[in-house]
Amino acid sequence: MVDASLEPRLDFVTCASPAGLHRMAYWEWGDPANDQVLVCVHGLTRSGRDFDTLARRLAGRYRVVCPDVVGRGRSDWLANPAFYTVPQYVSDMVTLLARLKPARLAWVGTSMGGLIGLALSGAAVFARAMLAMRPHAGMLPPEQGFRLEKLVLNDVGPRLETGALARIGQYVGEPGEFATFEEAVATMRANSATFGPHTDAQWAELARYLYPEQGGKWVKHYDLALSQALAAQTPEELAAGEQILWRSYDSLECPVLIVRGAQSDLLTRATVEEMLKRNPRAQAHEVQGVGHAPTLMSDEQVNPVAAFLLS
Repeated sequence: MVDASLEPRLDFVTCASPAGLHRMAYWEWGDPANDQVLVCVHGLTRSGRDFDTLARRLAGRYRVVCPDVVGRGRSDWLANPAFYTVPQYVSDMVTLLARLKPARLAWVGTSMGGLIGLALSGAAVFARAMLAMRPHAGMLPPEQGFRLEKLVLNDVGPRLETGALARIGQYVGEPGEFATFEEAVATMRANSATFGPHTDAQWAELARYLYPEQGGKWVKHYDLALSQALAAQTPEELAAGEQILWRSYDSLECPVLIVRGAQSDLLTRATVEEMLKRNPRAQAHEVQGVGHAPTLMSDEQVNPVAAFLLS
């Protein structure tokens, strides 16, 4: 049985960027002494509380850790918004993992969170290779480094459709300040139609941590300057990034579950088919009636992910 009243602990870890130090918040579920760790990372403008339903389901097996990526939620905002990029997010996750010290590590990444997981895995493979070449360098031996044992990519892959990126970029930098929480929920519903059908209670839950109350107003929880780094990406940089992500994906040594919204404009069926061909340990699950991205709130969406992680 899942305890619906179970609530997470909030903690912080200090990370570094070229502009200085910042704190990254993370929500933690389950036994803090459990060395089987599941890290769940949200999408571009979401928060770690997106995974409450999944975390409650899995907290008996895993120490479930759901960070608010820097610039979002309870985390600090960066002094220089140019560093709102995947390499910085990977650096922050390495700092987090150094604190968590997982003996076994699984990862669930929605959209941006999946890209961070892919990039992190690629960096870990490279680091193990370098350590193997320099066994006397005074660093940790390869077997003591972390490696992913399972990876869930929620509506994301190495290839991202530019039309979807443009659609997402349209609302990221828009101001969001509302006189009532109900107005905030209505706006989020309008901007998130691709999430598919949800009950009124589910929409309110999805908006609860995205529009905290500040001075009698309900405002967006994230730094609107996120849009600057997004807009600065050139087609050449996107193409180069795709090649890096494919190399990271091809280097994966763990089972992979690819979850796709059947109507997703970010992750196409063709990309999923290519991912399945390139990795024999990958499997796919398609969620009907949903675009980008499944919210992992309903049993229909949570059950396949939980079964994959618990198998």
